[in-house]
Amino acid sequence: MKILVCISHVPDTTAKISFVDGNKTYNKEGQQFIIGPNEELALTRAIEIAEAQAGSTITALTVGGAEVEPTLRKALAMGASDAIRIDSTPKDAMNVARQIAELAKIQNYDVILTGREAIDYNGGQVGEMIAELLGVDSVSGATEMQLESAKALVTREIDGGLEVVELQYPAVITGQKGIAKEPKIPAMRGIMMARTKPLLVQAPIALDDATEVLEHSLPKAKGACKMIPADQVDELVRLLHEEAKII
Repeated sequence: MKILVCISHVPDTTAKISFVDGNKTYNKEGQQFIIGPNEELALTRAIEIAEAQAGSTITALTVGGAEVEPTLRKALAMGASDAIRIDSTPKDAMNVARQIAELAKIQNYDVILTGREAIDYNGGQVGEMIAELLGVDSVSGATEMQLESAKALVTREIDGGLEVVELQYPAVITGQKGIAKEPKIPAMRGIMMARTKPLLVQAPIALDDATEVLEHSLPKAKGACKMIPADQVDELVRLLHEEAKII
């Protein structure tokens, strides 16, 4: 089984967000970056499967500059066999998907895993775009995954229940919470081995920019909270009607 896990290099969930260059660029100064939670769970599940299937390999991949390599090294420490960094600044979902798909055409992976969405822009598009560019089947939002010798069985949530989907290889699967019980924590041995595992830097394909960032903006600051005693229901109703104007 040859598995590609596409991971995102995203700010830690506790990071304080700010922008530079006229609010066009995210300010990375002093920020801590991590593997996106959805991708971390997908990688964990891939490692579990590879450990149970002799001869399986897992390649961790991301698109970005040299600053993303510590994130890839963590993926190697968790248990990925090797890693690839496509040396390109990610511009938008299609740009990233095309870079990954071009490499996947050459490498012939059985399964490509992504997170349902990265936690920076929450677009949730890359996995499905990769599948479309490669012309293969895909399932999004997987909460369970079994990779058998000839097919994949994937469970995903739907309105009112669960759906089990059978896929033939090659296939693209986007994972979310539930696909693994909890992220794998790298052991000291894994951290040491990660230093010697191959991390290939791949030249990107030439692409025209399809989008342009005009501006980022932060949410408006929350207003002061007005507390109303529980026994003053009439006052609460008046404020909701006259000040908040929501009733």
